[in-house]
Amino acid sequence: MLAAACLASAGSAAQTNDLVAYQGTNAIRLTDTACTDAAVLERIEPEARLYFRQARATVDGKSYRACWGALPMAVVLVYEDGDQGMLPLSALQKPVDI
Repeated sequence: MLAAACLASAGSAAQTNDLVAYQGTNAIRLTDTACTDAAVLERIEPEARLYFRQARATVDGKSYRACWGALPMAVVLVYEDGDQGMLPLSALQKPVDI
């Protein structure tokens, strides 16, 4: 089902620079770079892999590798440990440099 959703909305994915969702000191950064992380890609259906891009999450000071795929109103995140989640597009913004 994940693959079908990403394939169906691939045409609607906006071309952007890095975007970030912040929650306190935690952050998820999405990039336009194709997903190449083998640990993440093995968790994504082969026909959907082309549509996933690199991501990185920092939670409680710990960094996690991930990849993201676009849906019409959200992005799907797949992490190196197999965890998955969704993030609404409304939560994304340009990175804030500190």
